[in-house]
Amino acid sequence: MRIACIPGDGVGPEVLTASLPVLALAASRHGVELDLVELDWGGERYLRTGVAMPAESLDVVRSCDAVMFGAVGRPDVPDHVLVRGLIIALRQELDLAVNLRPVRSWHGVPSVLRDAGGIDLVIVRENTEGEYVGVGGRVKRGLGGELGLEVAVHSQPVIERLARFAFDTARTRRRRLSLVTKSNAMYHGYTLWDEVVDEVATDYPDVVFERVLVDAMAARMVQSPRSLDVLLCSNLFGDILSDLAAALVGGMGMAPSANILPGSSPGVFEPVHGSAPDIAGRGIANPVACLLSGALMLEHAGLLPAAESVRAAVATALSDPSHHTPDLGGTAGTATLAEAVLTTLEAQRVDQPVPAS
Repeated sequence: MRIACIPGDGVGPEVLTASLPVLALAASRHGVELDLVELDWGGERYLRTGVAMPAESLDVVRSCDAVMFGAVGRPDVPDHVLVRGLIIALRQELDLAVNLRPVRSWHGVPSVLRDAGGIDLVIVRENTEGEYVGVGGRVKRGLGGELGLEVAVHSQPVIERLARFAFDTARTRRRRLSLVTKSNAMYHGYTLWDEVVDEVATDYPDVVFERVLVDAMAARMVQSPRSLDVLLCSNLFGDILSDLAAALVGGMGMAPSANILPGSSPGVFEPVHGSAPDIAGRGIANPVACLLSGALMLEHAGLLPAAESVRAAVATALSDPSHHTPDLGGTAGTATLAEAVLTTLEAQRVDQPVPAS
């Protein structure tokens, strides 16, 4: 399995380097070797060449089976330059329609909630349109009264394919799906979402379906997170709500994601936490989000037992507070936590199930 590795910026190289031995071992125990291709794309390349990734980047990625991505962003380059020039560009050019963000609580991991046990939900986020599509512009620069236009784009085919993926996902879980929009106030794009998803829902009578406004969903995620199963969201709302959800189960260091086109590869698998330049180089970044993103990569490749073995090893390692990194209230470093996961994986039976949260 040929894997393009993009360490990127900040803590990206640290968490990716720590995670790869775990993923390689998990894959090899199930008959697959990982062929790693490291790519120097990101902020440093931008400062050196003026672009975050080369013109032939898509051909390079398409020659691989998957992409493991560290992080993008550095203080000396405007955020939008690198984000749009790298990760959003990959999502849009590869038509990675689904941004999958699973959220679960882990035994032993502290939470801002009094009782976070049993949280297990999945955010299915539209990944190529919405407010992030890049349509718009700025006028009257330097003339006073400058105007910035950001046009959200929502299309029926894109909404429908995402909705079908979300309903299919719900069928593999607890058969509950919540559509998150803001159609009471934004009555063009989000009423289209309502209408398209309502129609798709008729093909899934076995899935309990509801519509929830995004502000109400934000409150519900804090007050009653265990009532949620699959959340179907636009690009913007999925981005915001997944960060909120991560905070409920230990923080951004616990938040994995997958950028995929169902039935196709390569997907791009990345921790949600960003480059965290304030702690870069200190060896204290939490590698769990990267490890779990790698588990999503293995699962997407059809290696579900390997993915489950990684999650089981993460769960066991996290149950010991001595392995917790500072974001989890501990003193362990990136390498210490990753090595604990690796050691646990080495000792696992191949058929060991994922422990309950």
